Amino acid sequence: MIITKPKDIKGILEALKGKERVYLFGCGSCAEQCQTGGDKELKAMEKALRENGVEVAGGSIVEETCYRQLVLKEYRNVEGFRDADAVLVLACGAGVRTVADVVEEDRPVIPALDSIFLATVERYGRFFEGCALCGECVLTETAAICPHTECPKGLLNGPCGGVADGMCEVDTENECAWVRIYRRLKEQGRLHLMKKVSEPKDHSVGLRPRKTLLRNPARQADRKTKK
Repeated sequence: MIITKPKDIKGILEALKGKERVYLFGCGSCAEQCQTGGDKELKAMEKALRENGVEVAGGSIVEETCYRQLVLKEYRNVEGFRDADAVLVLACGAGVRTVADVVEEDRPVIPALDSIFLATVERYGRFFEGCALCGECVLTETAAICPHTECPKGLLNGPCGGVADGMCEVDTENECAWVRIYRRLKEQGRLHLMKKVSEPKDHSVGLRPRKTLLRNPARQADRKTKK
């Protein structure tokens, strides 16, 4: 899940300066779970905009705003979308990019949220970062606890010298990631993995922008058969 937080309304109004009619676009997935881009939040944003003299042409929420086909279908079927001279998106950066790729390029698409991190959901309303999307996963050797993410220093070869009573010296309210890794590996009978010396992080695997094209093996086979 992508965790987001609302931008300040003053900044949003500044970005919409000169625009009379705005269309709101939310997200029924991550942003709704974060309570930043669901139906309640769209209504609150509409109220705030109207109070500041901005007309709202309408609003939409699709299941996943980062899914281009869903956004495109909504755009084609909703008149209010095309009647607006700007679109305000209450979703993560990927959702903003998706909406911007769908609407006409002469119409600005403005983010209403800041994207913070990719989260693991502990329970509704409780999220924590567990993956940095680094492109080089080491969870096999670290008992599924990511040192890139959960160690503020991103250390790959055990704890630093600042650990005190098992707690992190950077964030003293958090237990050291490597203490947790050690304890879990010990429980699993895999402490030998702690002897492994990791190479320096290869940051080239995380060069951006990244993209992946997934191919369906069954469809590929059908195409070959038809040929």
